[in-house]
Amino acid sequence: MEFSTAEHKRLKENYSEEKDWLKWGPYLSERQWGTVREDYSANGDAWGYFTHDNARSRAYRWGEDGIAGISDRYSNICFAIALWNGKDPIIKERLFGLTGPEGNHGEDVKELYYYLANTPSHSYMKHLYKYSHKEYPYKKIVDENRKRGLEDLEYKVLDTDLFKNGNYFNVETEYVKAGTQDILIKITVNNVSEDKATLHLLPTLWMRNQWDFTGIKERPSIKTDKNSKLNSVTAHHPYVGKYKLYFEKPNHLFFTENESNEELLYGRENDHPYKKDLFHNALIEGDITLPTTKTEGTKFSPVYKLELEGKESKVVRLRFSSEEIENPFNADYESIFQQRVKEYNQFYDAICKGETSERKLIQKQAYAGLLWTKQYYNYDVETWLQGDSEVSVPPVERLSGRNSNWKTLRNHDIMSMPDKWEYPWYASWDSAFHCVAFAKVDPNFAKQQLLLFTREWYMAPNGQIPAYEWSFSDVNPPVQAWAAIKVYEIEKEQKGEGDIKFLKRILNKLALNFTWWVNRLDVNNNNIFEGGFLGLDNIGVFDRSYGVPGNGTLEQVDSTSWMALYCLSMLKISLEVSMVDDAYEDMAVKYFGHFVFIAEALNKISVNQEGSWDDNEGFFYDKLTLPSGQSTPIKVRSIAGLLSLAAVLNIKKEVLKKLPRFEQSVRWFQNHRRKSLKYPVIQSFVEGQDLLLSLVPRNRILVMMKSFLDENEFLSPYGIRSLSKIHTDPYHIKIQNIDYSISYEPGESTVHLFGGNSNWRGPIWMPINYLFIQAMKEYESYNDRTIYLEFPTGSGKKISLQDIIVNLSERLIKMFEANEEGDRPINIQHKEQYRDKLFKDLILFYEYFEGDNGRGLGAAHQTGWTSLVANLIDDISK
Repeated sequence: MEFSTAEHKRLKENYSEEKDWLKWGPYLSERQWGTVREDYSANGDAWGYFTHDNARSRAYRWGEDGIAGISDRYSNICFAIALWNGKDPIIKERLFGLTGPEGNHGEDVKELYYYLANTPSHSYMKHLYKYSHKEYPYKKIVDENRKRGLEDLEYKVLDTDLFKNGNYFNVETEYVKAGTQDILIKITVNNVSEDKATLHLLPTLWMRNQWDFTGIKERPSIKTDKNSKLNSVTAHHPYVGKYKLYFEKPNHLFFTENESNEELLYGRENDHPYKKDLFHNALIEGDITLPTTKTEGTKFSPVYKLELEGKESKVVRLRFSSEEIENPFNADYESIFQQRVKEYNQFYDAICKGETSERKLIQKQAYAGLLWTKQYYNYDVETWLQGDSEVSVPPVERLSGRNSNWKTLRNHDIMSMPDKWEYPWYASWDSAFHCVAFAKVDPNFAKQQLLLFTREWYMAPNGQIPAYEWSFSDVNPPVQAWAAIKVYEIEKEQKGEGDIKFLKRILNKLALNFTWWVNRLDVNNNNIFEGGFLGLDNIGVFDRSYGVPGNGTLEQVDSTSWMALYCLSMLKISLEVSMVDDAYEDMAVKYFGHFVFIAEALNKISVNQEGSWDDNEGFFYDKLTLPSGQSTPIKVRSIAGLLSLAAVLNIKKEVLKKLPRFEQSVRWFQNHRRKSLKYPVIQSFVEGQDLLLSLVPRNRILVMMKSFLDENEFLSPYGIRSLSKIHTDPYHIKIQNIDYSISYEPGESTVHLFGGNSNWRGPIWMPINYLFIQAMKEYESYNDRTIYLEFPTGSGKKISLQDIIVNLSERLIKMFEANEEGDRPINIQHKEQYRDKLFKDLILFYEYFEGDNGRGLGAAHQTGWTSLVANLIDDISK
């Protein structure tokens, strides 16, 4: 179904290159400090080299950050809000949080902010920040978390008294696009308290500092319009053009330069006093002489001192435009605002199928977070290793340190981030899941993101896809092909036709990556894969990124399962393309054959029965093989073993009929493998029926589903756990006289393994649950049969697989849904606060969730893959 809303029209104009609606957007990071990109240290201490405290006074090299910010697509010109309540020791110019080493469970933002609205063209955006009247307890938050150990909860901002008795401001920032280069900005400050309070508001416009690093020929500028009757400045950037910022009458105008305060940072004399932190010094110290006497610079704020009575709200309006406007705040300003809000609602009413207002609220805020976390990401590894000039000469150790073998990586794009504060850098497998969510609102952006990872300035010459900036060489699960076919299918359902050209492009490039996996991670050439980290952080009994104890090899069920899924996804893409271009039929045969070999290797359905399957326990386990040849199964019941269920593809009989060469190859494999007493799924294929390809044979699927659907193992009231609850009693294994163990931990991790900032030893993870649900749909579609399974295991009640899919989806959705008392399980730690009328409709999309009660854990704004809950709502709605 082709949609015809005003927002869909804007997207069509943008992607046909008729109008550039995406030149401006929420592309500003929320944390540039503490990133690998800004780290020029000898030892790779990114957190310690560029701190939050530094950020106030020190110019960034590779990007910018701010609160509720926007920028052009390369973050040359940036805009965000800054706040001061008259009590904090610093202006609130960027979000504060703990670094990885400071937090008892890793890095964690300690602020309250919410993404309330956004459209794919960013024609309407809304952001809420909650700012206390009281002094922010920077030291107390650091000290309290330092006292807490791995067994303790994190000390959150809602654990302080900052928001008690309603003594805070709600600061709403809204953006509306009147045109592609005409942005209306409205900042509404509401004093929630009964008491009078003062807030200094600094809407800030600034230029990214390139002149100190890249040798930009013409320095950008922001200048007062001295001869204008309006309150305005002119911003000029040689790469972006000339713009006007109009604003309502402020108390003061502040100007400075976006340059490092050398004297404060390094004890070197400054060449002038107008440095990045001047606004802080002026307001905090009460001497505004310097910033108010300057009339131009590269950083500018109109300063509003808002005196608010109890419960009073005040609005500050601005307008950023490439055109000169005679009356920027005329009646049209409000009418355009109202029109865009109306169009925002029309867009989501059209695409969201949620059957209740509560579910539509969840969907809207999920998509808001997904769209707000688009970010400009700039990282040229070769330049970073060499340094730009005397400003950033890196130590020689870096030339052989982190990412030194990725000199071809040159990132300069808008990327979907996992979380713009906690993870303001892409992770390749996160991004793939993001794209499946993006396909619902902006399939063109989803396709561009997936293709981006295959471009020569991302993908290494050997075909490896970069993982994430802390270690591009780490191995993330290869889910790009799976995501590509899902994006294709979602767009096809919306528009009635699919983008075959996209499939061809992604198939050709991913073939390089597939070959890299086969050559690099199947060291024994037996179709069983090692892989290492694979995104599941601490799921193993030891850290899989740092080799295997005893110099052995670890044949990983999840690595092999991911490769089987990769194979089937490439096969599905090949089949879809072959329907219109039979030259790709050979590709389908290739991936079909490779899948069969992987399935046989994992199951070892042959005479010796030496695969990863344990017949007695009905589960797949990793196998450790030592140099002596001794093999030991590692009997951990986790989603690593369950992932074998996700590698499934049902090829409809109609497809087989249209592709006779492929069907002939299937029959050849069927006959050949029958003679070899191997893979039974091929043996069961009957001409004229669907062909079900499953990594796990039917008899083993039925055994594994008992564990999968067992509430005493994997099935939680809120989804599928990452580790079986059976490991409440810890599992131990001795390897070369060293004891390794793992236990069921439904909440935060109690081990430091892989940083300790996430936990795969019990909690629920949305993307993996979504993957399982898609797999069950494949099983359920086979020959249009109805499959019945006991649900839950041990209940004696059998229901259809379709009903199980709906039930599991409902459990996942239930985490975000308000119950009869108005409580959302994700908020259980602070449920009293979220019962407040100004909190009750605010939803955060966490990184993962407590395995028993659904409490939100990890990064609080990881809307990327957690926004898949919006897809689930659509999928089960009528």
